[in-house]
Parts: sequence; structure tokens; C-alpha cells
Amino acid sequence: MGILDIEVWGKDSRKHEERLGTCKVDIGALPLRQANCLELPLESCLGALLMLITLTPCTGVSISDLCVCPLADPSERKQIAQRYCLQNSLRDMKDVGILQVKVLKAVDLLAADFSGKSDPFCLLELGNDRLQTHTIYKNLNPEWNKVFTFPIKDIHDVLEVTVFDEDGDKPPDFLGKVAIPLLSIRDGQPNCYVLKNKDLEQAFKGAIYLEMDLIYNPVKASIRTFTPREKRFVEDSRKLSKKILSRDVDRVKRITMAMWNTIQFLKSCFQWESTLRSTVAFVVFVVTVWNFELYMIPLALLLLFIYNFITPTKGKVGSIQDSQESTDIEEEEVEDDKESEKKGLIERIYMVQDIVSTVQNILEEMASFGERIKNTFNWTVPFLSFLACLILAVATITLYFIPLRYIILIWGINKFTKKLRNPYAIDNNELLDFLSRVPSDVQKVRNEWSPPAGTPALKFGQPQSQRSTGQCVGN
Repeated sequence: MGILDIEVWGKDSRKHEERLGTCKVDIGALPLRQANCLELPLESCLGALLMLITLTPCTGVSISDLCVCPLADPSERKQIAQRYCLQNSLRDMKDVGILQVKVLKAVDLLAADFSGKSDPFCLLELGNDRLQTHTIYKNLNPEWNKVFTFPIKDIHDVLEVTVFDEDGDKPPDFLGKVAIPLLSIRDGQPNCYVLKNKDLEQAFKGAIYLEMDLIYNPVKASIRTFTPREKRFVEDSRKLSKKILSRDVDRVKRITMAMWNTIQFLKSCFQWESTLRSTVAFVVFVVTVWNFELYMIPLALLLLFIYNFITPTKGKVGSIQDSQESTDIEEEEVEDDKESEKKGLIERIYMVQDIVSTVQNILEEMASFGERIKNTFNWTVPFLSFLACLILAVATITLYFIPLRYIILIWGINKFTKKLRNPYAIDNNELLDFLSRVPSDVQKVRNEWSPPAGTPALKFGQPQSQRSTGQCVGN
């Protein structure tokens, strides 16, 4: 509990960054578990920083040896499972669950030192929580045997495990990485994960052995799905890549072609190119319009979920043949004594790079949005598809019994009074928040998605009766 130093920076271009001002906050003077609204004037410049600061003790994060594994004790496991049972679904909505990760060992790592050895350590990241193991020196097959415990804030988070080589005062060298969605974890099963490169596109040298246990409350996880996703505190800046741009163009092209084919199919029904197809379409149109009620819209979407569940799409978990290769753009330092023409040329180059980078990001967002909608209906993540089916069923029943004007009135009153009830509330779109949890096709390839077939299992912390001896997961 000390002084929190805050710096405000401005970024004008790819090269120029400027510190705009600083301010300080005495953390020790603030009360715990209370939202503190502070307006802090910036030093050395005009303006102020408006902040909401809440001090909450960090619970659930821990590191221990295998001999002191929290979930290995039956009484402690039962106590934790009781905390996340259905009876406690409405208590502490932010505490969704708990994850325990046993980092056992790694094998056949890349030699990063001149001696043909490495000094590996392992970094685990879940949301904004970061924990790491100790370093084992001069070893390509390290055994850490550590147990990490994380609190679960969002069941749709992805656990990232990265192996580094300690290099003294220099930044550590990358030795491999693996990303594991929480919903794909199978409790108590030791798994061997093949390490991948930084972009999680290609297999890297070596593998890591992990054993994970996940206990969560499905009601809290479902409610959390419709709230804004927590942003990462530390994010890598996106760099221009020709291959990423080409890949995103192809993704948008596939979605556009699918929409175009659907439109052409509907046009063909009006043009009577196929008598049988047009006759069926005409009868369906007349019957639907004559008997249409608003509740039929979510009901139709619900039937689409059921159809895709009964007849799963072939090749649901696809793979991208052309893997993305990270291409860093080398940036040259601009010296003060350069000529004005050269400076202008460099600025134009940066401007073009920014424009292309923006187009690349827009294409990626468009492609990801379309793929997320598709993956919601084809049961890529059974938990989310089951949740969508439940919401559609409730919407169908609600629209059947309650007149639409009452629903719109309740929605409008809620929207108009939201800021009055909570002045600092962040406006959000529940549908977009839900879709943000659905993985795109690229994320399915990057992350180790291996969810069980069928409907999702609702976990309440019950230990499994059998534990497998281990399996290897990876490309």
C-alpha cells in the first residue's frame, strides 16, 4: 500500500510518442471494497484524469508444490465445490470459478544457449493474471512440478502457457507457447501439449505436460457472457503483414460468397428455375405470412440450432492451410539532420502503413464477426450454443405470452434510466458481448479446442471417478 504513479502518453504516429503528464494517488488513504471517484490534475500540463479506483484483496491466486495441491484434499475440494454450487449462483457474481493448473514438465525444448542447453521457465497467463515458475538452469527437459491456482472471472478466457529461456539482464528468449480455452479443459487428465510459435500457427520444438482442474458455476458463467469482456492490460501492437492481409481478404471473400449464394438461391425461387423448389418456397411463404407471429423468429433460430446439433457440419473444426508467418517491419530511426524531402517521404510511408493496417484490422473484424455467428450455430463451443438455445427458448415463450409493446416499453425504460441509476455504467450490447466469446475460425486453429461432443457438461466441482494416464494434444 503505497503511492500509485500514473503517466499519460500520447502517440501521434508510429514513431513519435510524448508523455503528456503525470499524477500520483495515495493508495493507502483509500477505503477497501469501495468505488472511489477521483479527479486528478495532471502535473506539467493542462487537464485532469477522471478515475474510478476500487481496492479489492486478490483472492484465489496461489503457487504451491505438488505435495500441497489445494484440490487434492477431498475436504477442501468439497468446500470449494460447495462455493460454486447452484444454491450459491447469486452470491458474488464476479467469482465464477477456480482453475488449478499443474505444470509438470517440458521435454525436448529448443537449445537457446551456445552450450546447447537452455534455462527454461514457464509463464502462465489467464486474463490479466500472470504467474510463472522458477528457472531450471542448463536443461532441455525441465521438471517444475508446480501447482498454480487462478480465480475464474470469465469462463470464456484462454489460458496461455509460454516457455521462455532466462537470459540474464536481457529479455528472455521464446521457446514455445500453447493456448487452452477453459471450456475445453477435461478435469484431472494429464495432457501433453505440443508447443507452438508466437502466433500459435505452427508447431514449435518441444512439448509441455499439464494437468488442469476446473470448477465453475454455470449460472454465473452464463450471466457473465452477456457483460463486456475484460480488456487485456498488456497488448502487443499490431504490425503490418502481407500474409495476414491476404488471409483476411480470403475470409471476407468466403463469407461474401456465402451471402451471395444465399441471395441467388432466393432469387432462383422467384424466377421458377426449379418448379419443385419454387412451389415449395411459395407454399412455405404463404403459410408463414398467413400465420406469422413474432415468437416464430426465435423459434426458427432455435430449430436451426437443433438441426445443426442433429446433423453436425462436416469439417467443423477446420484448419487453415496457409499458416500465418510473423513478419516484422523494420523501422528506421529518423535523425534530426535529415533533409525535409526524406522526412516527408518517411511520413508518407508511415501514413500508408497506418491506412493498410487499419484496412487489415477492419477486414479481420468483419471476417471474425461472420465466423463467430456461424460457429455459434454449428456448436463449435457447446456451452455457448446451449446457452443461446436456452435464451431463444425463453424469448420464444416470452414473446408468445407477453405483447410486444410491453417488452419494448420495459426495454426503453431500462435504457433511459440506466445512466440515472448508475452514472458510471458503461453502455454495452449484450448480443455483441455474447459473440465476443465465440471463437473465430482462426482462434479455433490457434487454441487447443477439443470440447466433448454433444451438449456441454455443467460442472459443479464433482471429482471424476476415473483419471486417464495421459494423452498428447497438438498438431
